[in-house]
Amino acid sequence: MNVATNLERSAFYFKQRPAVVDGPLEVTYGQLNEDANKTATALIKIGMEPGDYVGLYAPNSYHWLVIFFGILKAGGVVVCLSPLLKKDELDLLMVHSQPKFIFTWEEKLDQLRDFSKGDFLEKIICRGGDYTLEDLMGMGVSTFKAIDRERTDTAVILYTGGTTGVPKGVMLSHENINASIQTVVYSERSTENDRALLFLPLTHVFGLMHITNATILSAGCLEVLPAFDMEKVLDILAQGKVTKLYCVPTVYVRLLSLDRLKERLGAIRYCFSAAASMAAEHVKNWKTMTGLSIF
Repeated sequence: MNVATNLERSAFYFKQRPAVVDGPLEVTYGQLNEDANKTATALIKIGMEPGDYVGLYAPNSYHWLVIFFGILKAGGVVVCLSPLLKKDELDLLMVHSQPKFIFTWEEKLDQLRDFSKGDFLEKIICRGGDYTLEDLMGMGVSTFKAIDRERTDTAVILYTGGTTGVPKGVMLSHENINASIQTVVYSERSTENDRALLFLPLTHVFGLMHITNATILSAGCLEVLPAFDMEKVLDILAQGKVTKLYCVPTVYVRLLSLDRLKERLGAIRYCFSAAASMAAEHVKNWKTMTGLSIF
């Protein structure tokens, strides 16, 4: 079992369908799978072995998804590190997880230099690091089948918010993730014609599992933003392609303040809220103004 086989299956049946839209970049399932293959085979070439921990310390983007699935395909464990972490917070989680390699972006490189000669971190992948992502992918090949892992093997480590102390690394198995996202796809009646808006962080279970991996499983499309931006969100919705809206309660409250809300939602058919409790008053107002329920 390997969570990455969900991408491979969607790429097999829907090779030419859009998988990810990231600004002006629109990528098909076939291209996403090939880019993940290049990443996986390159990681293996530079010394990664099944079960190795690989850090991912970057904001939402198409390349984040390529790296995520590339690590999984190579049999690795993805250690998700929020790009909002401060230096002391990052140091704590790095020492705790001890990734063999880490992907980041140039702005964060200085925060990782202390580890480049440490006991565990061998390679930093970013501009100015040991490899750029482009150079690394250039070392790989586009055809590859995800390495089979035990169903109970850890696939992803997500760190909790640390509201009751030091953040804890939650170890999610391949079986756990698949069971979760299959439930989402079934409950939401997801299809390859759905398009989900993704501005929630990929380092949180809501953004990574409920939105991203469930959408990949159903061969839908992800509209990716690095973070919530009201103007950009409204521009995307106005294009009339997004069918699923995933937000936290504070975002729904902000949207409720807009004029012509129903019209501005475009083709949205399904709304979901998580990460905090939602006041019943807001749910009722949303239903009144849009005709849609918030699940």
